[in-house]
Amino acid sequence: MSGPFDRWPTHQGFDKFYGFIGGETDQWAPLIYDGVKKVNPPKKEDYHFTEDMTDQAINWMKAQQSMTPDKPFFIYFATGATHAPHHVPREWIEKFRGQFDEGWDKVREASFERQKTMGIIPANTKLPPRPTDLAAWDSLPTTHKTLFRRQAEVFAGFVAHTDHHIGRIVSAIEEIGELDNTLIFYIAGDNGASAEGGMVGMYNEMTYCNAVQEKVEDLLPLIDKWGSKETFPHMAAAWAVAFDSPFTWTKQVASDFGGTRNGMVIHWPKGVQQGGGVRTQFGHVIDVAPTVLEAAGLPEPKIVNGTPQAPIEGTSLLYTFNDPGAPERHTTQYFEMFGNRAIYRDGWFARTIHRTPWITLKLQPLDSDVWDLYHVTEDFSLANNLAHSHPEKLKEMKALFMTEAAKYNVLPIDDSTIERVNPALAGRPDLLGKRTALDFYEGMEGMMENTFINVKKRSRPSPPSWRFLRVARRAPSSCRVVASGAGRCTCAKASPHMNTTG
Repeated sequence: MSGPFDRWPTHQGFDKFYGFIGGETDQWAPLIYDGVKKVNPPKKEDYHFTEDMTDQAINWMKAQQSMTPDKPFFIYFATGATHAPHHVPREWIEKFRGQFDEGWDKVREASFERQKTMGIIPANTKLPPRPTDLAAWDSLPTTHKTLFRRQAEVFAGFVAHTDHHIGRIVSAIEEIGELDNTLIFYIAGDNGASAEGGMVGMYNEMTYCNAVQEKVEDLLPLIDKWGSKETFPHMAAAWAVAFDSPFTWTKQVASDFGGTRNGMVIHWPKGVQQGGGVRTQFGHVIDVAPTVLEAAGLPEPKIVNGTPQAPIEGTSLLYTFNDPGAPERHTTQYFEMFGNRAIYRDGWFARTIHRTPWITLKLQPLDSDVWDLYHVTEDFSLANNLAHSHPEKLKEMKALFMTEAAKYNVLPIDDSTIERVNPALAGRPDLLGKRTALDFYEGMEGMMENTFINVKKRSRPSPPSWRFLRVARRAPSSCRVVASGAGRCTCAKASPHMNTTG
């Protein structure tokens, strides 16, 4: 990498960074950076990145505490789970064998009932119907059910495996005697479960980025490999809806709580005297930073290294810690993603579903979207649309959305999806520009996607076929990667040390 690294974690206030840059990585063979230096994963049988990053976090924390015990530590521990790819050791998958045999509809209903019994959601909450695009479990052929059950078992294993390693960090904090005075935010979710797996799931999630539709008949022979090193998998969208119970929608649908409302546990024995309960005041992830500052007794930074800072937009949640019935302070919040828009204000919620995660083409115009209205105070799951009975309230909320959108630079609304990650289509600078060739030197293997020639969704010339190049560690000093014709990618220097697959 040639830099600049100004926006990388170690240039943004963190003393240590160990992880991957970007939205996802292979958990078996991750692209890891230590600071700004690319490093190879440890050579270890059954290596998995979640275990590795947990080891790194624990080691850093213990060393920091040993050297400077009077200095508070701060760890932002963001795993690759449960984002795709769903990679997890087989023994964790087997823990869940048979637990999803009843299918996504029954799983969704059972989750809903458990949440009511546990008091996590109000007793009067209703379960809205599943989106009409998604099939009822009982309507599926037996072979489809076999595939989909395995997808859920892998996903559940990935969740449990991650939870285990988070538990290791908590245990390490206890070992150094700081558990009672450590403020822990445990946020579980990927914005809401992801429905990007489409109708049948994916053996290789990159097919989503290339608009390739995988088929059940092609996936069934691969079922025993699901979650292994040979896969880059995702689950069917209906599982995401089930795991987002009691809501209707999923990740990407920021105008539904299924795409935004995640479970959060706050643990701080020395700061929370009334623990073990549920707080119902509205909160948002932007409230975490001001909560940390207030708990630590620190002022909001106005200038950092000579640069004036934009005001923090969140509201500290500290007021709820020991007063469960305290009046709500975060009273207004906009939501927007891919044209899905919503606004919350004092218990009311107005929204429009512009697009779903499985539809990316031929979207309706933004100004033709229909808005719904919900009274969240009485309707936790957004099951009762009040748009027709409260038209003036809906009009007021829609106007408020535009005010907040202008205030927080949301406008103009952009409903593009895959196009926005392609600089040529999005109209922004690209590292490689229009170059079709790249000198590839030893040590450059494992480059990040956006620093390499874009070969996604290009037509396949025949002959010759595509060649995706991976240089082995014993590669020659350099080779030249050339992209020519209609997306043809070749290497100008053949070598017995180079693996080419098409």
